[in-house]
Amino acid sequence: MPEVHAKLSASGSSRWLNCPGSVVLESEFPGGTSEYAEEGTLAHSVAELKLIKYFKKGIGPKKFKAQMDKFKESKYWNRSMDDYTDDYFEFIKEKALAYPEMPYVDMELRVDFSSIVPEGFGTCDCVMINGDELSIIDLKYGQGVKVDAKDNSQLMLYALGAYNMYSIIYGIKTVSMTIVQPRLNHFDTHTISIEELLAFGERVKPIAQEAYRGSDRLAVGDHCKFCKAKSKCRARAESMFKPVKENVLPVIDKKPGELLTSQEIGELLIKLDGVTDWIKSLEAEGLAEALAGNEVTGFKLVEGRSVRKITDESEAVSKLVAAGFEEPLLYERKLLSMTKLEAIVGKKDFATILDGVIEKPPGKPTLVKASDKRKEYVLNDAKSMFNNVNGEKENN
Repeated sequence: MPEVHAKLSASGSSRWLNCPGSVVLESEFPGGTSEYAEEGTLAHSVAELKLIKYFKKGIGPKKFKAQMDKFKESKYWNRSMDDYTDDYFEFIKEKALAYPEMPYVDMELRVDFSSIVPEGFGTCDCVMINGDELSIIDLKYGQGVKVDAKDNSQLMLYALGAYNMYSIIYGIKTVSMTIVQPRLNHFDTHTISIEELLAFGERVKPIAQEAYRGSDRLAVGDHCKFCKAKSKCRARAESMFKPVKENVLPVIDKKPGELLTSQEIGELLIKLDGVTDWIKSLEAEGLAEALAGNEVTGFKLVEGRSVRKITDESEAVSKLVAAGFEEPLLYERKLLSMTKLEAIVGKKDFATILDGVIEKPPGKPTLVKASDKRKEYVLNDAKSMFNNVNGEKENN
């Protein structure tokens, strides 16, 4: 996996296309990684190895096993990763076999889209070409946010880079873009014409140039959630207070002394969307500033709640047994969580072995925006339920 990142990365394009000024703001924050990122990097490496073994020469069973054994030494490895990367591999394999003849396939391919984005480049997880169709397939190993392929600027920039590379050889007319999120069982494909892709490139070119030069134009939106500067951005702070002034106060002053109606509650929730998350991120930023030795007006650092812990469990057990307590009473036998069990057993075997002892009850009702793609929760008719109960009593 390449370690070099472009100033205007394809993965961050949703942010800088909507908010060109975020590039300057993010430059004030150091780069970093996380356990989730490290886990994703390992999963991509495993997936790449499986694709290379199938589509390219040079890796036999012995070499493949040796490399897989190295991957298994990582603290981020588990059996489920093997299963989930298999899902990704099988999707690409089936797509390739669906063509009349074997397509051209390459993986972890660095593509250049600097004709659109200054110094723009990125790495495609998988590129497939057959006839006049170019396919871009991207593995998303995370399971926090479902990603759609339609209007996905990251995939379209990758596609532009791949088109620049292969258009001389292939007469590409259509572009198929796929997001594979195996841990969410999400396989989403969107297809556009090459004309649509090139038009997208022309639309983003001036915005990319503006962002690269150091724009001060800021815009608040859903893209803020992945911005490093989101908690210290003045534009976002201003946008958080604006709905309070323009929408909350008029509603409160409208009928003083009366309770809010359900309609007013809905309107306020929509207008105040993001305020709670912003406050939490602001508190985290305040703590970081204080820990760095900077004064945060009106706040101070104190020692938080401390939790007792045993430093040597074996010695603790020995002392308790010596004091007359039976050893079996000192331990709690508890089954691991389903996520941890699946990581140990593997996704495929987990479902087979525990068939019949796993159930997934309906989730609790959750209030979300009307635009959410999930199916609307249907409330039970309380009156009907009451009548049914009465009917049963009368029949009995």
